[in-house]
Amino acid sequence: MTTYFDGIDRNFGFGCMRLPMLGEEVDIEQTKQMVDLFLEKGFRYFDTAHGYINGKSELAIREAVSSRYPRERFLLTNKLSYNFFEKQEDIRPLFQQQLEACGVEYFDFYLMHALSKARLARYREAKAFETALELKQEGKIRHIGISFHDSAQALEEILQEFPMIEVVQLQFNYVDFEDEKVQSRKCYEVCRKYGKPVIVMEPVKGGSLVNLPAAAQNIFDRLRGGSNASYAIRFAAGFDGIMMVLSGMSNLEQLRDNVGFMEHFQPLSPGEQEAVSRVRAVFRSQGLINCTACRYCTEVCPQAIPIPELFASLNALRQRGERIPVDGPAPDACLKCGKCEESCPQGLPIRELLVAASEER
Repeated sequence: MTTYFDGIDRNFGFGCMRLPMLGEEVDIEQTKQMVDLFLEKGFRYFDTAHGYINGKSELAIREAVSSRYPRERFLLTNKLSYNFFEKQEDIRPLFQQQLEACGVEYFDFYLMHALSKARLARYREAKAFETALELKQEGKIRHIGISFHDSAQALEEILQEFPMIEVVQLQFNYVDFEDEKVQSRKCYEVCRKYGKPVIVMEPVKGGSLVNLPAAAQNIFDRLRGGSNASYAIRFAAGFDGIMMVLSGMSNLEQLRDNVGFMEHFQPLSPGEQEAVSRVRAVFRSQGLINCTACRYCTEVCPQAIPIPELFASLNALRQRGERIPVDGPAPDACLKCGKCEESCPQGLPIRELLVAASEER
């Protein structure tokens, strides 16, 4: 693989948004086992954010990684999230809090989180990029980047305005690749045009490319090869310019599977590429809700409606004719305030979909 930055010689990273849980708390002992195996296999890149798992992801990094391994053994990405600052004066205290929560003195990568054209104004007015550049000059950030959800045109405008951007994190998977709403391919092409290495998020689309419809599963089963996750992650990792593919692994079994096929990475074969294309067609014909269970919506919902779980239940109904039981407030508890839609990186019409979740039985 091409080496884009010092210390990166493997293109597979540990996304820490979906760590193993014991009730409401992170299962630290299992997380430690996962971290140990990940590093043992030669991988080094961890990705977190201040809001992941209600702030518990950063603390898990400290407990499972930074307190147990020397700093040079791992690479760590964190993010400046929209919900946690309003003005420039907020950024440095938040950044210091993130360093302390993670137990480190610097971040290898610091990304403007879930950036879009609509959110850009706050980052611009708060001089977020300029502040990040100052922190880089002070040695507290190694590289500046963005995590992006919007159109290719918006991405190009941002890259032109902020040349200090060194890397772009994109939602990139075989279902979203040609999706006109997500614009994975078009955004990827903009990154190539401007020479920006790409970090891939959601390669398995929040797990939905692991738990496939029966017709799609039959296609992969006939390959008699790897796991569903292997086809999805290797699809993303096989493109030029991909610096890192993140996987949000939530148990030791998933990590073993992922490092197993990424330790000696091989791009998809022509037969596997054909199978992926057929699976994509099946998947897109299902009329499923494009939810990746990132949970940004639930963080702001005043009614604490379990939106991702309700959408997963509705998807199961549409796929298999059966609902998954969901605990918590019902969809008709929605106040129609729209906060969820403002936070949704997928741009989903959540209020309308909650009505569908209530009506479809």
